[in-house]
Amino acid sequence: MSSSTERLLRQRRSPVDLVSTSARGSAIWFAGPEQVELREEVLPDPGPKDIRVSAICSGVSQGTELLVYRGQVDPLTSLDLPTLAGSFAFPIKYGYASVGRVDQAGSAVEGLARGDLVFVHQPHQSSYVVPADAAIRLPPGLSPEEGVFLANVETAVNVVLDAHPRLGDRAVVFGAGVVGLLIIQMLRRAGAASVIAVDPIDKRRQLAAAVGASLVLAPGAHLKGEILRRTDGKGADLAIEVSGNPSALTGAIDSVGFQGTVVACSWYGTRPVGVDLGGHFHRGRVRIVSSQVSSLDPALMPRWTMARRTSLALDLLGGLQTAPLVTHRFVQKDAPRAYRLMAERPEETVQVLFTYV
Repeated sequence: MSSSTERLLRQRRSPVDLVSTSARGSAIWFAGPEQVELREEVLPDPGPKDIRVSAICSGVSQGTELLVYRGQVDPLTSLDLPTLAGSFAFPIKYGYASVGRVDQAGSAVEGLARGDLVFVHQPHQSSYVVPADAAIRLPPGLSPEEGVFLANVETAVNVVLDAHPRLGDRAVVFGAGVVGLLIIQMLRRAGAASVIAVDPIDKRRQLAAAVGASLVLAPGAHLKGEILRRTDGKGADLAIEVSGNPSALTGAIDSVGFQGTVVACSWYGTRPVGVDLGGHFHRGRVRIVSSQVSSLDPALMPRWTMARRTSLALDLLGGLQTAPLVTHRFVQKDAPRAYRLMAERPEETVQVLFTYV
């Protein structure tokens, strides 16, 4: 090629071409408490076993992400996903529910191809490179917005597996956010005779009734008496605390009957939790079970594996009511406004999505 031709090609290139030909992706970062930034990142070239994904939408985990947004997580807490970046001491790139299409696959990638719709436990980022085995190919017929619920469906499945509901159980679910609304549906599928939903927000109580709750109640002094009245004076067999509100745990303990079970699956971060362990808890032999999605109930292993749980969540996903749970969609650049809305007016939001196309 002649020197004059080379000069002409350089003149026609854009400034971006002259700086780098690498792919880029914009990512949401928390720079500090209640400080949201959009940062551009240069993506690495996919290796033989990697894929590059162009995001379509991602879901905000309102309970967990608002703890991070507000700085209510112990700064020394380790990151539990390889896709996360930074630290809880800030800045941090956080999030774990992204759906997109594969636009490039490495030479050694099997089972995924360009154009496949995938779910990845990935922060809110427009484009990203991950190992192919970190992606879950979504079944045909499932929309991106349905797929974005996969992480929450897995969490709900894990909670129900930890709860061991019995046919005919009377259950109470404290918290009608996304995970609570999914748990209500799964408890009914598992054979619960009734499910009472407790939430202070009217919109969420309405959604709980729409997806299968037998009764919806607001928390308050009357709550224990109303639950006793609805359970023939015995109390519930099972209560699940998924509200994220530290005060709800005592309410869950009070709602169950003798030898009842309380499953605690909320993450409270650094907020103190005051629990009354006298009276009914002690004399009523109430059992409290911890549920956390990163591990399975040891009593179920080795029959149950993470892969089996994911497969079940995928099977359930298309049959659960998820569309009514989406209350807001924001383009990625409006992330600061989205987090302010969730933090300041939680009564208006349930599932918030970021969109990228």
